[in-house]
Amino acid sequence: MNAHDNEELKAIRDGVRALCAEFDAAYWRKIDEEKGFPEAFVKALTDAGWLSAMIPEEYGGSGLGLAEASVILEEVNRCGGNSGTVHGQMYNMFTLLRHGSEAQKRFYLPKLASGELRLQSMAVTEPTTGTDTTKIKTTAIKRGDQYVINGQKGWISRVQHSDLMILLARTTPLADVKKKSEGMSIFLVDLRQAIGNGLTVQPIANMVNHETNELFFDNLELPLDSLIGEEGKGFKYILDGLNAERTLIAAECIGDGRWFIEKASAYARDRVVFGRPIGQNQGVQFP
Repeated sequence: MNAHDNEELKAIRDGVRALCAEFDAAYWRKIDEEKGFPEAFVKALTDAGWLSAMIPEEYGGSGLGLAEASVILEEVNRCGGNSGTVHGQMYNMFTLLRHGSEAQKRFYLPKLASGELRLQSMAVTEPTTGTDTTKIKTTAIKRGDQYVINGQKGWISRVQHSDLMILLARTTPLADVKKKSEGMSIFLVDLRQAIGNGLTVQPIANMVNHETNELFFDNLELPLDSLIGEEGKGFKYILDGLNAERTLIAAECIGDGRWFIEKASAYARDRVVFGRPIGQNQGVQFP
């Protein structure tokens, strides 16, 4: 990495840190207590262009890479925020960007860049298959000018705060393909039209205010142009989004680590027991 790159990343850190300063610990505690969604924070991050970092400039984004995007999310968590509420907007569009038609990209990407549309959800995991993605049972059957979706997904996050969702479904039965990774396809689902018209969303109660859901598909009808890329190649396509997701979440964890170290070391300096800071005790100093 050269000096220019370092300066650019520093500028990104400074910009994100300045924005996060407007959303203090009290803001995040209030969101957590109310089991709410940080709409004001998400809007501010969107308006500043940080969430469209990896969308090419020709589609309204900044045209930055994964390193820059990682720094953005790392800094959010380092400042005490929760980038888990927004990271889907960054990585879910990868599948569309790399494999969508030009018409799809020109229609959706500028709206994602501006925040007019949110693509926060990716529906891959199923209750009976877990991470064995090739065994998914959700099907997409072509009937005339539509695909008809049936099946179930589990642990699908941020559906209530998304307009669109990436969906992986089998278009060819597992028994009819040469390789088990073949025969799956990717669809872009308009949640505003789908929910209540073949798609049922059932929230899953869990901890730490992480919104996630079960999805039930009962003859959900999708237009043919909701297919992203070629039919049957969805497993390969979905990895583009998943690889970016893993990298970005790793950056968030680094940000969390820096925040925890800062808080823990400050406590060790300030907490006084038996007339001296606990940080003077070796058992505290070592970790």
